[in-house]
Amino acid sequence: MSSGYPITSLSSFREPSAIRSLQPLLAIPQMISLGGGAPNPETFPIASISLNLTSGETLELSPAELAVLQQYTTSTGLPALSKHLRDLQSLVHNDTTSKHIVTNGSQDGLAKAFEMLLDPAEDSLLVESPTYSGSLSFLQPMGIPLVPLSTDGLGLVPASLRSTLENWSTTHSNKKKPRCLYTIPTGSNPSGGTLPLSRKQEIYEIATEHNVLILEDDPYYYMNFDTLGKERAASFLSIDKTHAESSGGSRRVLRFDSFSKIISAGLRVGWVTGPSSLIDRLELHTQSTLLHPSGLSQAVVAKLFDGWGGAAGYLEHADSVAAFYMARRDAFVAAATAELGDRVSFSVPTAGMFVWMDLRGIDDANELIVRKAVDRKVLLVPGVSFTPGGGTSGWVRASYSTATEVEMKEACRRLAELLDEENGGAA
Repeated sequence: MSSGYPITSLSSFREPSAIRSLQPLLAIPQMISLGGGAPNPETFPIASISLNLTSGETLELSPAELAVLQQYTTSTGLPALSKHLRDLQSLVHNDTTSKHIVTNGSQDGLAKAFEMLLDPAEDSLLVESPTYSGSLSFLQPMGIPLVPLSTDGLGLVPASLRSTLENWSTTHSNKKKPRCLYTIPTGSNPSGGTLPLSRKQEIYEIATEHNVLILEDDPYYYMNFDTLGKERAASFLSIDKTHAESSGGSRRVLRFDSFSKIISAGLRVGWVTGPSSLIDRLELHTQSTLLHPSGLSQAVVAKLFDGWGGAAGYLEHADSVAAFYMARRDAFVAAATAELGDRVSFSVPTAGMFVWMDLRGIDDANELIVRKAVDRKVLLVPGVSFTPGGGTSGWVRASYSTATEVEMKEACRRLAELLDEENGGAA
């Protein structure tokens, strides 16, 4: 970005930790440390760890690996895992020049990035409407003005982004133009929309014209049903890398990935990839909050990559997970079509684990979903939870991730009964 990255005053005050800065120096041969407060390894109680996989295979963490994972490590991530992440980003996004940092799940990375880039006193954030409720839960208490952009079944509508930015000086004459766009390009939570390449390219061009940094939150990237068995979709990160190389321009994408949907949600391992200067600053935020992500969680993921033979093996595993969720998507769509009929309307998602449904005849679904549907023993999430700025919404998010086919069908039947009652008994 020609004017530099939009670092907040809070972030600019962060300095490297004097103690954390010693960590990389420990790897120097014959170094004797009297500086850090690391515990003596002789006190560590864990002697061995075996990972028994669902495939029947057993993976062992060696004594050397155990010694590393039980000790403080670098704030950017366990070296063994970082190598696999570099290989993965190179293989999938053709990106060997960006830097990355491991986070305590991608939510941790998002929170740190929002704090790093957005000053409530002067910044606004461009967001899709609807958008991820977890991001809203962090942004709204910060007091960040959110600028909603239109979406449809394919995700963010480029014309909405262009119109908002081109007319900013007229519609918001007393506010600084937004410098960041937050988008969920694949299987968007909650809408399920997935941006086609043509839209990504147009959005990137608009961002370049208006000097906007793209925050690419992509936890469902590997759950894209349309790319199963085919070439994977180009990401904003890969578009950014290609554009920067051809134009000599600066990078403008900060990408957020997660293993929560593909390996394990409980391990809490995610990572952020982007320009070195931004990743270095995120490292300062990590040093002052959690020091570094869990060594055990990172070691488990690294060992799984080892067992799979590296990034290519991980992609095979990811494809099997995507195929699993595609079958569940099909089951839910069949149940909703049969039981709900024209009581709702929705676009069939091509990625992720959510269906975004518009309830016919319902302007405000909140009370119906949080009280009446719960009374019928059906859990859904009302649309207002995903609406920037709040208000009312007649939409609901349904997840097909864990319910059985029988449960999906019964849940849709109960919702149909409830909607009929709300709409005066109309079928």
